Amino acid sequence: MRVSSLLAGGVFLALAACAPDGTQPPAGEGEAPAETATETANVAAMESKYADNDGVRIHYVAAGSGPLVVMVHGFPDFSGSWSELMPALSDGYRVAAMDTRGYNLSDQPEDASAYAMPNLVADIAAVIRAEGRESATVIGHDWGAAISWNFAFTHPEMLDRLVILSVPHPTSFAAEMADPESKQNENAAYARNFQQPGSENNLTAEGLAGWVQDPEMKPKYVEAFERSSFSAMMNYYRMNYPSGDNAPNSLGADAPPINVPVLVIHGMQDTALLSSGHNDTWEHISADTSMLMVPDAGHFVQHDAADLVNATIRSWLDIRSGQN
Repeated sequence: MRVSSLLAGGVFLALAACAPDGTQPPAGEGEAPAETATETANVAAMESKYADNDGVRIHYVAAGSGPLVVMVHGFPDFSGSWSELMPALSDGYRVAAMDTRGYNLSDQPEDASAYAMPNLVADIAAVIRAEGRESATVIGHDWGAAISWNFAFTHPEMLDRLVILSVPHPTSFAAEMADPESKQNENAAYARNFQQPGSENNLTAEGLAGWVQDPEMKPKYVEAFERSSFSAMMNYYRMNYPSGDNAPNSLGADAPPINVPVLVIHGMQDTALLSSGHNDTWEHISADTSMLMVPDAGHFVQHDAADLVNATIRSWLDIRSGQN
């Protein structure tokens, strides 16, 4: 992960997403405590806020003004995943990066059912409402992409545009997973392991942050994961991943068509989710569909090819929001 585009003087998002003393801010207020005076003006400009979804508080950081763009991270990650994309958009858009439930400063319900897909989708809607908007562009990666696909299926009236990183359309993904001989099914062994009872006991904050290459960002990831619930992380897989005897196929195998523009970005070195899963994506979308395949990037394509991803998303949004 690079930091060259992170606005001079400090890390743009990761500090804003973490309370200065590492503790959960008090409940009851829509805004978290102000940032410390030692942080840069750019970081201080970030707003640390909360949305409420039926009593579950979802933390997010926001900046800028203009059309709303909501960003949804995956596993293992937090709102800091978008630390390079946010400043690339915030001069023309209102950007809001979520900590999904169970992660970092968001609430961490104990019951596994709290992580069923309808609740995760409703968290995006809660952030949009907290921003006083009726709709937004939604950007998702990994589990955030799965949630974003499902948001498109269930809340089309709240969706302006959709940007998906790494995760195939659920219909295509379900078809690949239904074939026991498929390479995708073989590569999903890790997810089936995550579904097993007690899998969270094998996780550590340092281990989860092992993929982060940037030495300045890695401690922020470790700090965020130390505040997170490992059980919650595994419950995403237990409640939603389409494998195992008890896991419902909630990823939308019979999904309705999507009627807004869609941008799909995939790192072709991704070994968890294969690029072949994106074949025929456009058949499930009635609006224009754009695809960017990055040959040398892996699963965390927004970091492996940050400049290309950021520029692509910015230009794609500008064209479709009339900002050119």
